[in-house]
Amino acid sequence: MKRYDSNTSKKSSSPLGKLDGAGGIYIHIPFCKQACHYCDFHFSTSLNKKSELINALAKELRLRKDEFKNTQVETIYFGGGTPSLLTIDELQLLIDEVYKHYQVVDTPEITLEANPDDLKSEHIFELANTPINRLSIGIQSFYEEDLKLMNRAHNAAEAKECLSVATRHFDNISIDLIYGIPGLSNKRWLKNIETALSFNIPHISSYALTVEPRTALEVLIKKGVIQNVDDHLAQEQFHLLIETLEAHNFVHYELSNFGKPNYFSKNNSAYWQGKPYIGIGPSAHSFNGFQRSWNVRNNSKYIKSLGENIVPLETESLSKTDKYNEYVMTGLRTIWGVSLDKVASDFGENFKTYLLEQSEKHLNEHLLYIDEGKLLVTKKGKFLSDGIASDLFMLN
Repeated sequence: MKRYDSNTSKKSSSPLGKLDGAGGIYIHIPFCKQACHYCDFHFSTSLNKKSELINALAKELRLRKDEFKNTQVETIYFGGGTPSLLTIDELQLLIDEVYKHYQVVDTPEITLEANPDDLKSEHIFELANTPINRLSIGIQSFYEEDLKLMNRAHNAAEAKECLSVATRHFDNISIDLIYGIPGLSNKRWLKNIETALSFNIPHISSYALTVEPRTALEVLIKKGVIQNVDDHLAQEQFHLLIETLEAHNFVHYELSNFGKPNYFSKNNSAYWQGKPYIGIGPSAHSFNGFQRSWNVRNNSKYIKSLGENIVPLETESLSKTDKYNEYVMTGLRTIWGVSLDKVASDFGENFKTYLLEQSEKHLNEHLLYIDEGKLLVTKKGKFLSDGIASDLFMLN
């Protein structure tokens, strides 16, 4: 853990060093109305310490400003949890802290993750009058049975109503959709996509339902209350998603993300392209190109530490092999691919040789291909890209 003196923070060393260029700030809001069955993120359903937590977030922003002393903030991202549970004043307070203590570009992308049940007409109008210029809305499905199975806090009517209003006040909107849900047929999945398209949403993030350890979903499946996830069906629905969205001029720019031109997520793109970011809040992660850090995953401990001017984070330095593996993993998930020249220049010719040797099997099976010096995943290989990437990793 790194201790700071609030009166001498300008002289304090930063836990992640100083950087040049552009980066992002991620602010984790660890509160939810109720627990979704599939979620393993850090959150609390009790809002008792919300005010204390907001003050601690503001404190952390102040204490860590030297990490971005030579870095401009181009994205601010409120994630969670459910950031839309915050009031307008609470959101504005945190945005103001960023502007007070960091260099911010003229037109930053400021994203708020939100749930449909929080986005009543009046609240959307209030949000539109803040610096927030992008909404990421957790729709997940437009079908009541899917929402109940996942224990979402909103219903299908709220999902459609919030989009009807939000699209009148925000140009830049992304929605989340989940496929591979037990009982979700291909026909209903296509209808979900068509409903999303009917609102002229310019960005869609879509994920296969995953059974994470120690989640309610895992317990319910083991008890036989919910049918297990069908990987084959999920793969079919993934390809239906690609085919449908590409036919509507969406670019499949990352494994789980589709955007119209000029509507790619700047926040997420920066992550995949290895730009630095500071993660604020309990369980939030940070990255500066050569180190990763993460805050304590406990609201009370986080608040207590910040009250003592301690940022409760742990840090690990990344080896050359770690950085190579991360570049391969993120590169293969995106349309930018893995540059063979970059691998050679950043990591060494031996890494490039190893990469090509490990890729040979997947190239022969038409899961990978090389174009203009970049290693890319074929449409056939996209659903398997994480597994393919692991085959290309260099072992320490």
